[in-house]
Amino acid sequence: MKKAPNNLSGDAQQTEKYRFRHLHPNIRIGTASDRYAGWIGQIYTQTHYAGRINRRSNKVGGKTFQEEVLPVESVAEYFEHFPVLEIDYTFYSPLLEEDGKTAKNFHVLRTYARHITENDHVVLKVPQIVSAQKIRRSGKHIKNETYLDPAIFTKRFYEPANDILGASLNGMIFEQEYQRKQERKPAAEMAEDLDRFFGSIPPDTRYHIEFRTEAYLSAPVFEVLEKHGVGQVLSHWTWLPSLRKQLAKADDRIFNSGKKRIARLMTPRGIRYEDAYARAHPFDKPVDEMLQTGMLADTVALMKKAVQENVETSIIINNRAGGNAPLIARRIVDEYLAK
Repeated sequence: MKKAPNNLSGDAQQTEKYRFRHLHPNIRIGTASDRYAGWIGQIYTQTHYAGRINRRSNKVGGKTFQEEVLPVESVAEYFEHFPVLEIDYTFYSPLLEEDGKTAKNFHVLRTYARHITENDHVVLKVPQIVSAQKIRRSGKHIKNETYLDPAIFTKRFYEPANDILGASLNGMIFEQEYQRKQERKPAAEMAEDLDRFFGSIPPDTRYHIEFRTEAYLSAPVFEVLEKHGVGQVLSHWTWLPSLRKQLAKADDRIFNSGKKRIARLMTPRGIRYEDAYARAHPFDKPVDEMLQTGMLADTVALMKKAVQENVETSIIINNRAGGNAPLIARRIVDEYLAK
């Protein structure tokens, strides 16, 4: 990891301490999830959580990994360093059950909200039962019968999320899984589906959609996003082209009606999720061979565009992109400040 010079500027001194709230009002650096014990000594103070670190098992690619997790209240310390956080557990189930009763996720999110201030920003992932064409059940991917259901989105996610987070809710991501060529629907049909859906839910400036199938980065889909003010998530992910090329496919346009952009640094290009996870675990140090220079350069370019074009840009970093999200953030910001 490149070390900053001794004659650090004020910005560089903050970066050295993993503090990224100072860069520019249009640049928001954050991470995909939080509470990793591997970040103690960077983001988290060890003495604050002595005896309160939980262990959980996570099965990935047929192997079981142990993760150490901090209590929810650690998010207050997280926001001393980062201006934005992506909370992704809402992807796995809605906030309300079918009968309208509060689900486990609802209570976890409400606990988060107790430690979040009005100056902190949260991006939530929309539940997969709304955003994904297929969902995983009993080890298999099956057709999602509630795909793009406006009632489920509105009643079981959108309304309770707004009630809990209020103004701190800065974005909502509809993540679409990768579609194999022999299974995927034509881009025009995808556009029609999205047109019906976004025309049936409450208008909002905080919607963003992430396509993990390059074929959907096309004119018919972009026209619908622009019509409804839905942002195109730029995703550095296994089978997608570079961030720069994704942006070029949209002719550098901003489709989000709030003039906001989200870029997610998820996995190295060409490396599957399970392999990236195994290499990065336990997320406490950089894995230099995972960190791709093109991702760094493209991210810095996006940050420059955010300032030059007055576009609020959230850069969301996952541990799987290079081993340890706070260190990746510092590397990106170091390169941004050096240019």
